[in-house]
Amino acid sequence: MATIQLPDGLLVRHYISGDENALSILVKRHESKIFGFIYSKVLDRDVANDIFQDTFIKVIKTLKGNSYNEEGKFLPWVMRIAHNLVIDHFRKAKKMPMFRETEEFSVFSMMSDNSQDIESKIITNQVEKDLIKLLKELPDDQREVVEMRIYQDLSFKEISESTGVSINTALGRMRYALINLRRIIDKNQVILIN
Repeated sequence: MATIQLPDGLLVRHYISGDENALSILVKRHESKIFGFIYSKVLDRDVANDIFQDTFIKVIKTLKGNSYNEEGKFLPWVMRIAHNLVIDHFRKAKKMPMFRETEEFSVFSMMSDNSQDIESKIITNQVEKDLIKLLKELPDDQREVVEMRIYQDLSFKEISESTGVSINTALGRMRYALINLRRIIDKNQVILIN
């Protein structure tokens, strides 16, 4: 028996009308994507949990205060709140986020095949490290679009809503990011083979 999945907008309206379970469904539906985004920036599980909770405290206050604008989609709106809270976290800590690869979380999880031989794993790890370095060389606005598109699996419409720019601007930033990555790869003679 197939279950019907209610759209986010309808669940938001249900929650505003007093159905507390509607918010639980929304949180469960988007938890991994939102938490993954936060964790990819702070690389600390406790801090990521705190920011995740603060994100939904803001969501609840906004929804309960009837100041939610239904024009945008729910997920990009929540991602924007999370993004702003991550920025606030680093402002308070007076440091900028850095991507560090850990065993638990890899920015470029390209291979998940456990049957890889050790040589392939070494090559994969090196490719991931090279890609992380290359991404760091991109301008912030281009890097942000790449991360949202590739790692958060957002559409360009969702990216434009989340960043507050037009779809064409988001597409342009992605295009320039790819052009710049190719230029950086050529300049540094990096070979990305997996």
